[in-house]
Amino acid sequence: MLLNPECIEPKMVQIPEGWFLMGSDAGQDNERPVHRVWIDAFELAACQVTNAEYAKFLAAGGEHKGHRKPLHWDDPDFSHPEQPVVAPSWFDAVAYCVWLSALTLRRYRLPTEAEWERAARGGAEQNLYPWGDEPLESLANYASRWKVAPERVGRAERNAYGLFDIGANVHEWCSDWFDADYYRVSPDRNPQGPAEGTRRASRGGSWRHQTKVSRCAARSSIPPEFQYADYGFRLARKISG
Repeated sequence: MLLNPECIEPKMVQIPEGWFLMGSDAGQDNERPVHRVWIDAFELAACQVTNAEYAKFLAAGGEHKGHRKPLHWDDPDFSHPEQPVVAPSWFDAVAYCVWLSALTLRRYRLPTEAEWERAARGGAEQNLYPWGDEPLESLANYASRWKVAPERVGRAERNAYGLFDIGANVHEWCSDWFDADYYRVSPDRNPQGPAEGTRRASRGGSWRHQTKVSRCAARSSIPPEFQYADYGFRLARKISG
């Protein structure tokens, strides 16, 4: 795999503070009730973490700490430097954040579910998808009989906040534990998810699934140790760094 020496810190997009309606009455039960949530301003990476970026983490010692090359790392369908890295576990994604934070002296982390949904909506109140209300398959990089892998990042249209592939390409790990009933007890300011659980939350659609998972409010989760070829991650950061 090629290494880009300039590919260390991602381009970050500022997501403004504000209230938004989280959840959907038209989705699954775990998306209810719809509730108002305040999110402090933060930064979210314009693109998902790429193979080129993740290769630097591995080369810097990530492998020696138990974070081995993800599944499919050497598969030509998944190994282009500009494709999103696929099949990191939640623990791998968190370790990457810790490594990059130490390297740059900026505090990188995974976004919360609430931050992710706020960013995906692009400032709109209740749009179904990051790009609007229509399930545009061309923007979702969704599965078909010809589709075997994600697209290179930054090729699709951006949402209103300037985020590429948000809701598409690969499912993105979030920081939260997952609870299907969390919305009934969630605080209305900067919710962080349940205190404990067995599955970690993820958001967005992927190359393997059709656009129903690409909805802004759609929730998903898997155990944090799982490694799937349609999972990746995107970095978040406080405005102050």
